[in-house]
Amino acid sequence: MAFAACSDAGLEGPPDDPGRIEYVTAVADVASCTSSGDEATSAIVDTLPGLILMAGDIAYESGTAEQFANCYQPSWGRHRERTRPAPGNHEYETDGAAPYYQYFGANAGPAGRGYYSFNHGAWHIVSLNSNIDVSAGSPQETWLRQDLAANPSRCILAFWHHPLFSSGFHGNTPEMAPLWRALEEFGAEIVISGHDHHYERFAPQSADGTANPRGIRQFVVGGGGASLFPALFFTANSETRFDAGYGVLRLTLAESRYEWRFVPVTAGSFSDSGSRDCS
Repeated sequence: MAFAACSDAGLEGPPDDPGRIEYVTAVADVASCTSSGDEATSAIVDTLPGLILMAGDIAYESGTAEQFANCYQPSWGRHRERTRPAPGNHEYETDGAAPYYQYFGANAGPAGRGYYSFNHGAWHIVSLNSNIDVSAGSPQETWLRQDLAANPSRCILAFWHHPLFSSGFHGNTPEMAPLWRALEEFGAEIVISGHDHHYERFAPQSADGTANPRGIRQFVVGGGGASLFPALFFTANSETRFDAGYGVLRLTLAESRYEWRFVPVTAGSFSDSGSRDCS
């Protein structure tokens, strides 16, 4: 199922200031020993330089050490050094997601915590853990507010596994609203999630689902290689959805704007691209 897409915005053309341009690839719901989709998406990423943001459910079915070694490593393992992950619920099917933290090491942030941040060009990027307490006043939400206050940036991106908004099988995850509200208060631009195994782009909105031109744009990037799910519903502010094939999201992060392009495994099967200035 494919839906109408935005027009091409001329992505990855010559930047005005090459020193301020960074390229990022976002993907989730990736490696399974019973699917060849992960081999196909990893082959795309071979041609795409820059960081990889991996929004959870990385090694199916249970994030065991054996599944990281036998299902993830053969397809996506060659990209491990440039990957910045967030854990998914399947990682936590193994006690404490211990193999996930062991496999990614320092790239996954402090062991056992599952949330961290870093600066990438002009952007501040935050990886969050949607498998633990995300309520207002929780250690994670408190840390997030402190982190954003300590790292002021015009352009902020966050990623985690369970989407606040989704038109897919799992639907919305309203528990994530406190983290969204914190990000919105500090002017974040983008949230990336997975969990539902399709691609979806939302218009900028607030945590309560109200369309807001100065709100956050969310992408669901769950077509990373595991079995695909249909986009069953139409969630408010959803602008485009694709559930008929695998692919990754390509982001160009400039000093005060970003551009996006969905890259499908099957060329020509679906397109979605656009751009926006940081608010």
